[in-house]
Amino acid sequence: MKKIFVLDTNVLLNNPYAIYTFEDNEVIIPLAVLEEIDSLKTKNSDLGFNARETSRILEEVRTQGNLHDGVKLENGGIIKIFINGKLRLPEGLSSSKMDNRIVSTALHIKDENPAKEVIMISDDINLRLICDAYELKAEEHNSTRLKEEDIYSGFKEQFLPAELIDLFYQNDHLTAADLADSKLDFEQLYVNEFLQLTASDQNKKTALARYDGKELVKLRYNEQQPAKIRALNREQQFAFELLLDDEIKLVTISGQAGTGKTLIALAAGLNKVVDQGNYSKLLVARPIIPMGKELGFLPGDLEEKMAPWMQPIFDNLDFIVHRNKDSRFAYQNLLNSELIQIEALTYIRGRSIPDQFIVIDEAQNLSLHEVKTIVTRAGEGTKLIFTGDPNQIDNPYLNLHKNGLNYLAHKFHEQKIAGHITLKEGERSELAEVASQLL
Repeated sequence: MKKIFVLDTNVLLNNPYAIYTFEDNEVIIPLAVLEEIDSLKTKNSDLGFNARETSRILEEVRTQGNLHDGVKLENGGIIKIFINGKLRLPEGLSSSKMDNRIVSTALHIKDENPAKEVIMISDDINLRLICDAYELKAEEHNSTRLKEEDIYSGFKEQFLPAELIDLFYQNDHLTAADLADSKLDFEQLYVNEFLQLTASDQNKKTALARYDGKELVKLRYNEQQPAKIRALNREQQFAFELLLDDEIKLVTISGQAGTGKTLIALAAGLNKVVDQGNYSKLLVARPIIPMGKELGFLPGDLEEKMAPWMQPIFDNLDFIVHRNKDSRFAYQNLLNSELIQIEALTYIRGRSIPDQFIVIDEAQNLSLHEVKTIVTRAGEGTKLIFTGDPNQIDNPYLNLHKNGLNYLAHKFHEQKIAGHITLKEGERSELAEVASQLL
């Protein structure tokens, strides 16, 4: 039986192409949703960009038929705009709230189609709760929701006989033939996945390795200290392996506050730009969701408007500057030489940027469509780094299982040009570490 899916505004704002993800079923967009999207189009933010993209897609569909009666999509589905000027809201729902009008539309569609299953699709938990109260089936938009087992860490521990670990140290690699009699199967590994090899006997011998798609190899950069920043644990070592390898074009780094993800990304970027000259510029960007206001409404010039939200970037750069006596690393010198640029993400998306080392911080606040927009516009010779904490999301319509950072790591985990690592150990002060455990 064909189903009817009624879309909430946030579904389209998270993914303007969402109308194509419901197979050959009927998709209905309430007029109230269009009104909300229209009110957001002028915003100079990620939200505004997605609103404009949604309008553009619906305009393309409109040219192929009548959206009131329904337009057939390439996947066999039907898309409609629902208009009902005489819509009555159920008792208890105020018409002043747009969410209530959207729910009422879905309830009306359900009453008009008793033979079909009508499902409200929303990434808003509260709206789904309202639907439940009125016995209307509601679901999260699950076309790109990751299961727990799909969240990729980039690392695993493997127990091996001590003689194989000795062989690894002797040859700097282990082949499939070397491991033929062990429990480690290369078919279970992903390219650029990291391993801690631990002796299965009592001698506790260990080794750190990376799977390069053919064999296990030793770490190449574990002795390096880019911008005089030293890896303090194995996961940070793994991160530097990905960050300093120019053959790897896309790196995703997850970790809670204090794990050093932003610091090591910036240190690697400065090393590649200032010391080695492998890239023309270090570009650092952040989405501006937590600021709560459009930049245009804040006082001061662009740099002053961005300062509160970009301060963690400045703090990390200050830490690096104080580690380096070389005047080339002085922050103002870096800005004056145009070797480093710090931007709100809104101002760089849509540009094709070649030959740059780009760090996108707080990437857990990006939707799937937003990371796609950024990655697909990467210019020739550019390396993209996405860092963030998927457990600390400010976007109300994203969560641990549905955010751009985890989605990117999952989609690219089999690609030779990409790598991911999750940082687990906090490297904060003793006071901060104790507070995080007690409070």
